[in-house]
Amino acid sequence: MKVNPTAIEDVLVFEPTVHGDDRGYFMETWRQSSFDDIDVGYTFVQDNQSKSVQGTLRGLHYQLNFPQGKLLRVLSGEIFDAVVDMRKSSSTFGKSVGVLLSADNKKQLWVPPGFAHGFYVVSDTAEIVYKCTEYYHPEDDHSLLWNDPVLEIDWPLVMPEPLLSEKDREAVCLDKARLFK
Repeated sequence: MKVNPTAIEDVLVFEPTVHGDDRGYFMETWRQSSFDDIDVGYTFVQDNQSKSVQGTLRGLHYQLNFPQGKLLRVLSGEIFDAVVDMRKSSSTFGKSVGVLLSADNKKQLWVPPGFAHGFYVVSDTAEIVYKCTEYYHPEDDHSLLWNDPVLEIDWPLVMPEPLLSEKDREAVCLDKARLFK
């Protein structure tokens, strides 16, 4: 598995080794020893899966008291995945990174604890699976406004307005958000 850095040091893109022929392909999608080799220091406790239609934007979500690290990959379709550093003491506080993830490119994104995370569905539908380092705590769920101009996220919108949940429509800008220390 190849590990690629992003503009934010702690956010990584994993590219699995794919073994393919005319019958199909095989790849490892997860190996604890690979994670240990890069000294991430987390273990996973929960797997999640979601399916969304084109134009759906989920996020930017984070848990403050029970921060989650996430390792995401796309099973079908294509998404634009975005993360924002919510760690006030970080040199990259408020900075964002966006990556296209798809079933075709097979890339995986590591989002460390302390980051807000969201994705936008570019294809007709997309199915995403992700591993989490902390359990979901609905009472600790926060939403950062997806289009806060301070974040400088260049969402590749395929329709004028994304499809949002009520929670995401009520999200706050970075200057009003609760932050990590």
